[in-house]
Amino acid sequence: MDNPRDADPNRALTELPATFAATVSSLHTVAESLVAPARKPDNEIALQATPGGFGTPEFEFEGTRHQVRVEDAALVHTAGDRERRAPLTSLREAAAAVSDLLPDGAELSDEPLDVDPESARVLGAWYAFGTDVLGALVSEAGGDDRATPPTLWPEHFDIAIELGAEKGGGRANYGLSPGDEEHAEPYLYVGPWAPDISGDLWNATGFKGAELGYADLLAAADQRAAAMDFLRVRRDALAEIATSAE
Repeated sequence: MDNPRDADPNRALTELPATFAATVSSLHTVAESLVAPARKPDNEIALQATPGGFGTPEFEFEGTRHQVRVEDAALVHTAGDRERRAPLTSLREAAAAVSDLLPDGAELSDEPLDVDPESARVLGAWYAFGTDVLGALVSEAGGDDRATPPTLWPEHFDIAIELGAEKGGGRANYGLSPGDEEHAEPYLYVGPWAPDISGDLWNATGFKGAELGYADLLAAADQRAAAMDFLRVRRDALAEIATSAE
């Protein structure tokens, strides 16, 4: 299998390994239990795509710049010019890399984590792809759209933005999920805020909105163009709905 880091940017997505779903489940736990709690200040939990995976933005703590991230099957903590790594074998063992950042008394399981490095890299490529296409959508937004930056939220493990005028039903969440109870594979989605959205564009399963599955993106000659077309068509449709409501 090709390394996602070396892929053509228009063909950045690759076949999902058989271990992908199990790895996503374990890394979701890592994101919620280790990575987000390590970020300072304590009320900041938003994450982002990082090389080979995901992690915190850089943040300052006790006079030093820190970042905590997942790279392949390791938890990496950089503090200034120092780096600590711990294998993602269990939450308790991985916490050795971030022990000085976690809340006092944090109880962490020693149950084995199921993290395959290849699947972790594919997940990292998915988040990098999402950061690219969502960032492009943000760059096209007008001031009234009040676009938010691409953010990886640990609760749902999605990377997403908000965009569009709320008045008239034009605002929506645009994002990429690594899969969930309703979806065995990753998917791109648009979730309108308006409660009464309907029509052929809105085909999602398990939520109100639209989705484009990983298999469809994988089959596209230009994956990035296919993703951008999916997002723009629904953005424009929502903008038209908002305009007509004025």
